[in-house]
Amino acid sequence: MPLPTAFAITPPMTPARAREIATGLDLRALPADFYANPYPVYARLREHEPVRRMPDGSYFLTRYADIVAVYRDAQTFSSDKRVEFTPKYGDGAPLLAHHTTSLVFNDPPLHTRVRKLIMGALTRRAIADMEPGLITLVDGLLDAMEAEGGGDLIEDFASAIPVEIIGNLLGVPHAERGPLRDWSLAILGALEPKLTPEQEALGNRSVSEFTTYLQTLVAERRRHPGDPEHDVLTRLIQGEDAGQSLSETELLQNCVFILNAGHETTTNLIGNALVALQEWPEAKGQLLSKLQLSTQSGQGPEPDLTVEIDEFLRFESSNQLGNRRAVSACTVGGVDLPAGTLLTLCIGAANRDPAQFDHPEQLDLGRENNRHLAFGFGIHQCAGLSLARLEGRIAVGRFLQRFPGYTLSSAPTRGGRARFRGFLKAPFSIT
Repeated sequence: MPLPTAFAITPPMTPARAREIATGLDLRALPADFYANPYPVYARLREHEPVRRMPDGSYFLTRYADIVAVYRDAQTFSSDKRVEFTPKYGDGAPLLAHHTTSLVFNDPPLHTRVRKLIMGALTRRAIADMEPGLITLVDGLLDAMEAEGGGDLIEDFASAIPVEIIGNLLGVPHAERGPLRDWSLAILGALEPKLTPEQEALGNRSVSEFTTYLQTLVAERRRHPGDPEHDVLTRLIQGEDAGQSLSETELLQNCVFILNAGHETTTNLIGNALVALQEWPEAKGQLLSKLQLSTQSGQGPEPDLTVEIDEFLRFESSNQLGNRRAVSACTVGGVDLPAGTLLTLCIGAANRDPAQFDHPEQLDLGRENNRHLAFGFGIHQCAGLSLARLEGRIAVGRFLQRFPGYTLSSAPTRGGRARFRGFLKAPFSIT
C-alpha cells in the first residue's frame, strides 16, 4: 500500500469526483485535481466509455488492446501532424515547422530515413560505451548533493543527467548547454491541448533560438566531423538512405527533437521513480535489498534493474498521451470512425488496464512480462529506449546506494501538464 505522508504526493480521488471529471472531460480545460492524479478518471473512462468522443470531435482511447491495435496499423492511423497542428500554431510558426518535421510526428519515408540514421548511432555497443561516463556524471551529482546534505531530485539530479547525455550525443560544448533544458520544456509544453499566448510565444521563441544555435553547431561539425559511430549530429549530416540525405530543415528540426525526446521523458522517469519510492516503502525496501545483495555477491555496483525501471515507466509513464489521425474510415473498440478522425491514445490509462496487468494500481518492482506502452509500440517505438533504460538504472541504482534513507523535505511540485507527467521540483534531505 502507498505510504501515508505529511503531504499528499498523489492525493486520492473519490469515485464521485472521478465520475464528474470523466463526464465532462475536455483536455483543453482540465481541473487541478486531474493533473495531481488522473488515474481514477482514466479508470472510469476505461470501464464505461473506452472510446470517448470529446467536445472537439476527436476520440480519447483508454483500453490497452485498442491502443495497441492503433499502434499496429500505421497505414490507417497516421502520425503526420500537419492537419492537426497547422490551425493550432499557424502557417509559418516555428513550432509548426518543428513539430511537423520531427521524427515522432511523421510517417514513412521521412520517419524511416531519420530513424535509421539515429539508430545507427545508438547501437548496443555505443550505448554500452556510454556507461562509464554516465557513472562518473551521476557520482559527481551525488557528491555535490551529499556535500549540501540534500537538494532537489529534479533540478539537481534527474534533469541534469539527460541534458549531459544528449549534449554528448550531439557534441554540444559543455559551456553551451545552459539553455537546453528550458528550450526543451518550452517546446514540449507547447504540445499541451490548450496553450496560453505566453506559452505559445515562448515555444516559438525557443524553437527559433535552438535552431539558430544549431546552425552554428552544424557548420562547425561540417568543418570538423566527429565519429559517426557515436556522434549523432555527424551521422545525421553525413548519412544517406537510398541516396537521400536530410535537408537542412530536416536536420535541424530532428536535432531539436533528439534533445526533447531524450530530455523530458528521462527526467520524468528518474524523478517519478525516486518520488514513487517515497510513497511505496515496501517497494523501496525490496529494491535496497536487491542492491545490497548484488554488492555482497560480487556482481559489481551496477545490478540489472531493467525490470524495476520498466515498472516505474508503467506505473507513472513519462509520456501519458499520444495522437493519431485516421486516414480512412475504420472501427476502433467497436466504434465506427470516419476518415480524418483525430485520436488521443491515453498511454497512462493503457498502462494501468487490469485486462493487461495484474493489480495495475500497485507499484510491483518484480512484475514480469511487463509489456507497458511507455515507449510506444510498432514503427514509432522510442528509438532511444535502451539509452533511457541505461540512464534510469544507473541514476536510480546509484542514488539509492548512496542515499538509502533519503526523504522528501516538502511536497513535490508537479509539472502541471497532461501529456508529460513529472515533477518540476522535489526537495529532499539525507538522513
